[in-house]
Amino acid sequence: MTDKFVYPPNIKLIAGVDEVGRGPLVGAVVTAAVILDPARPIEGLADSKKLSHKKRLLLAQEIKDKALAWALGRAEAEEIDRINILQATMLAMQRAVQALSIPPQLVLVDGNRLPKLSIPAQAVVKGDSRVAEISAASILAKVTRDLEMEALDKSFPQYGFAQHKGYPTALHLEKLAEFGALPQHRRSFAPVRRLLNNV
Repeated sequence: MTDKFVYPPNIKLIAGVDEVGRGPLVGAVVTAAVILDPARPIEGLADSKKLSHKKRLLLAQEIKDKALAWALGRAEAEEIDRINILQATMLAMQRAVQALSIPPQLVLVDGNRLPKLSIPAQAVVKGDSRVAEISAASILAKVTRDLEMEALDKSFPQYGFAQHKGYPTALHLEKLAEFGALPQHRRSFAPVRRLLNNV
């Protein structure tokens, strides 16, 4: 990991938090919070976007097996439409931290913004490649959301969700124009809003 993060001394229970799914036009924004066990290190943790699909799946299982605690949080499309994607992401992060079975002493969040938490927290830019706990959270969140997109693909194969995972690719925009918006689409996102308003 480049530009290593310096952990504060005397703090043992650190939760890493990350999100996946701010950019897609469909589905929930998914977050994860992970407290790793120093006695059971996990090799190969990295930013989930830099790992192969197969490696992510293997690591996600290892994280669930070895972590002291892990939890997922989410905000659904209708929540995103109601309060906006940034606020929905913060809400999903709060939910992940609150769902942890062990309360952490410190929460490290990927990026430059922090959700409102009752626990001390710090934002870490590029945290998903600098902090093992955040890398682990990014992997769990991505694997969870990708599996949801694959499940949605089985229900609505004409949209190609397994390929584009809900992101606004040319294929997704083409299928959106052809077949219209699903209930799972985010109505506040411009391509969906334009379609619904016939703009």
